[in-house]
Amino acid sequence: MIQAFLQRLARWLDRPFFPWKKLVVGFSLAEFALENWLLFRQYSVLQKKTTPKALENEIEKSTFDKSQAYGRAKAKFSFASGLFNQVKSLSILYFNVYPAVWAVAGMLLARYAPDRFSGEISQSLLFAYLFGLIELVAGLPFAYYHSFVLEEKFGFNKMTIKLWITDMLKGQALTIAFGIPIGSAFLSIIKKTGQSFFYYLWMFMLVVQVSAITIYPILIVPLFNKLEPLKPGSLKEAVEALASRLKFPLGELQVIDGSKRSAHSNAYFTGLPWKKKIVIYDTLLEKSSDKEVEAVLAHELGHWKKGHTTRLLLISQVHLFYIFALFSVFISNKSVYDDFGFHKSRPVLIGFLLFNEILSPTDAILKLLMNIMTRSMEFEADAFAVDLGYASELGSSLIKLQIQNLSSMDADWLYSSFHYSHPILTERLKAMGWTGDRKAVHDKSVDEEKPLKAADREL
Repeated sequence: MIQAFLQRLARWLDRPFFPWKKLVVGFSLAEFALENWLLFRQYSVLQKKTTPKALENEIEKSTFDKSQAYGRAKAKFSFASGLFNQVKSLSILYFNVYPAVWAVAGMLLARYAPDRFSGEISQSLLFAYLFGLIELVAGLPFAYYHSFVLEEKFGFNKMTIKLWITDMLKGQALTIAFGIPIGSAFLSIIKKTGQSFFYYLWMFMLVVQVSAITIYPILIVPLFNKLEPLKPGSLKEAVEALASRLKFPLGELQVIDGSKRSAHSNAYFTGLPWKKKIVIYDTLLEKSSDKEVEAVLAHELGHWKKGHTTRLLLISQVHLFYIFALFSVFISNKSVYDDFGFHKSRPVLIGFLLFNEILSPTDAILKLLMNIMTRSMEFEADAFAVDLGYASELGSSLIKLQIQNLSSMDADWLYSSFHYSHPILTERLKAMGWTGDRKAVHDKSVDEEKPLKAADREL
């Protein structure tokens, strides 16, 4: 039934001379305008001179001023990099870069590769690598500026040029090592399973995701960071007791040397349902009391206890199935290929790229909905830690991270709705019933020399 509907939709959408490229350009410009309008709203908030009333007793004026300056610097960088990426994206479409790189990949294979590597799959893999390399090189100036100018200015960057380059080379090696087999399987499944390919592709990607959860902490993380067991002591005993109390299947408790790259700080857990690993950043241990580290972990374990990680995994699976099923509508759409310069062939990988360009307007909607959900999850995880008796420690750790982060103390409500997966500090403290009545004052070495910043998965 689903397949029959998708086939009818595919026939209806395959309209000769339909202006798909103009549609994508229009979507792209509209999204760019929306993003910069939101950024302008946020920049107005970052120009405020007074500390939010809810934080007057917690944050010193000098710290607030620094956080505002850092926020404005990041906003300016975001606008510049966004403008560059917008021009780059439109240039790729206008100058038909996709078909040009596709032709180069075919030429290189024909000239240098053995005959057994000829064919669409080999050409697709080489195309993907070449195009990714172009994107990487084009973005190098902004990546360098972000780490070695912007982050350096505010004391966050701890990387050397050598480490920065080494990380990039390792990333490229991993792209080849995992990209070739996964990409080959991805394209082979589509080629061999006909119109119902999206069922098999979805199951394959589920296996890939579960495998990644297993492989990442064992093989990938040690390539970039050193992991070692948390030293015996009161903190280890307390964390193990907390895990046991919550029936969390703790297998390992490790410390990661995040300080070799930055002053960013975090803690997370990973692993399969029956055996998990808790990883604590060394920067978190350095700048927090044992009870505050416990509070951080109580919050993270709250995500596990409330089933947030499982729920997000299920949502991602539904989203993947939706993406692959809808892709089956466009996979043979001649009008799409023609409008983007592919008149003689219809490579599957190119079709998937073009399909994602067409689908891009839904990304903003999805991001908004996901942020609403994850913010709700953060409140739940905070409440879980509070119920365990960590209200004071969690509140102080949130404030301490905010200070050491120079994170924005306030946010435009519409900007935060689209961009923040976590509630802002004032919202979280209010929900926790925080009653602190003194400013969070730290040693100068903390505030000025070693600021912390939560990583992708913030507290």
